[in-house]
Amino acid sequence: MKKRITALVLAASMLLLTACGSDVITKNSGRENALSYEDAKTELESLLKKVDVSTVTNPTMDIYSEQSTEADALADIDTFPIMVHGRGDIDIEIAAATEMSADAPDDWLNVVAERFNKEGYEIDGQSVSVSVRKITSGEVVTYINAGAYEPEVYIPSNYAWGMMLEASGVNIEKIEDRIAGNTAGLLIKQDVYDSFISEYGEATVANVLTASINGNLTFAYTNPYTSSTGLNILTAMLKSFDENDPLSSKASEALLEYQKNSPPVAYTTAVLRSQASKGVINAMVMEEQAYVNTPELRDYVYIPAGIRHDHPVYTFDWDSDKEKQAAQMFVEYCKNDNNQKLATEKGFNLHDDYKSQDPGLNGTQYVSAQKVWKQNKNGGKPIVAVFIADVSGSMDGEPINSLKDSLVKSSVYIGEEHYVGLVSYSSDVTVNLPIQQFDPTQQAYFSGEVKNLTASGGTATYDAVLVAMDMIEKKMDEVPGAKPMIFLLTDGEQNEGYSLNRISGIVGGLQVPVYTIAYNYSGDGDLEKISGINEAAAINANSDDIVNQLRNLFNVNM
Repeated sequence: MKKRITALVLAASMLLLTACGSDVITKNSGRENALSYEDAKTELESLLKKVDVSTVTNPTMDIYSEQSTEADALADIDTFPIMVHGRGDIDIEIAAATEMSADAPDDWLNVVAERFNKEGYEIDGQSVSVSVRKITSGEVVTYINAGAYEPEVYIPSNYAWGMMLEASGVNIEKIEDRIAGNTAGLLIKQDVYDSFISEYGEATVANVLTASINGNLTFAYTNPYTSSTGLNILTAMLKSFDENDPLSSKASEALLEYQKNSPPVAYTTAVLRSQASKGVINAMVMEEQAYVNTPELRDYVYIPAGIRHDHPVYTFDWDSDKEKQAAQMFVEYCKNDNNQKLATEKGFNLHDDYKSQDPGLNGTQYVSAQKVWKQNKNGGKPIVAVFIADVSGSMDGEPINSLKDSLVKSSVYIGEEHYVGLVSYSSDVTVNLPIQQFDPTQQAYFSGEVKNLTASGGTATYDAVLVAMDMIEKKMDEVPGAKPMIFLLTDGEQNEGYSLNRISGIVGGLQVPVYTIAYNYSGDGDLEKISGINEAAAINANSDDIVNQLRNLFNVNM
């Protein structure tokens, strides 16, 4: 429990530093009942008259908070599952891109690894096998650079990640350029594509951006810190903004302007599919192999773009030459006719005639491109946020102690340009810290107030949400153009105060996203509903990979 709560809060705060699976939910539930903005404000004022609210008049300042490292924000590497377990005397672990290391049909490498392990290969009388870990290409780079993990073999989607590791000083060697061919590109809905081609002539990244700016289509892409396609198309976007220098101030300023009115960057391809099904977007990024294996996207046209995704193979420092021999042995096995035929059946090795549209960046410049994106993805808008902490009786003991510890440690990840407040609740609601810019003084107050939290009483969850919304509304008058957000951390269902049904019209009318971070939770779905009203995410902490889900979710939203 302690580890999970720490991870949850740490990842939540990392959202403010910058700004996948079934446990991340983005259902739109309740928006249709939204009040108008003015009616929502009036109703909020009316309901708050019956909410018991107290304010800490002399908040405690804590100047002794310990610093956290990047590794503290990472889950244990074993949250990324081993899909194939090798049992040989010489076993090499492969960190492999998820499009080939997940469940069928995205399991090509897993199938090949199982075949290989049954072949009985040996080196000097010792049996040889491979193990396969499912992990996104970007996560491998994050873990390696944090000193938290290093596999024997790394197979990312494209070569940009290998260049980035090399630029970071990692001793990495590419032993194969390609084991399964693939491309990344643009998807445009067929009816939109036809009018797009009529208007713009050719489906290029530059033309898609122009059409998006002109309001002729709505284009979304994925997180360039984890997604190979996201990184690929991001650099293609920067290249389109400035052909001669994708990292110039001209390109950065153009990205800033584009992001002001573009859809939020998606943290997974699944979110893109969901948004497309709702009609929120009609153009997006995706790998060709994923497109081929997604029947619901048949009414979209695929156009390759950026660099190729041919899955190069990298190795690191070796304990012995036998490990390197084993890695090379497996690579050659992957390339045999039988396994390449299987790759084609699973959606790889298409568009072999496509040549990479290389943006001309080296490893250091790819890292810089990520930083350019991080600085500009919110269109230059600061965040006005309130953390709501559940301090009801069920949180007593280890849960509340863990929550306090993790909030204090994670506060160092909140950027000073953002505005943060703290609310806690049980039967009543307490404003522990009004919203202020998160400078060192506010950080010290935040830490001090968190350490003073104690648990007892009932669970008036939605009373606390109303109080937080009122705080945000008033602060937004002082910080026009800011992006409002609420982070609700709780372990249970509301049992006192207003119900969700009573406040949902206000939440929809004020359009403040409520990100719910639930742990040890088996409720009736209210947390998912309140998050869904304004297309926020509901995170279930019962999932082992919650740390990374949150870290990446918040990276792309803030």
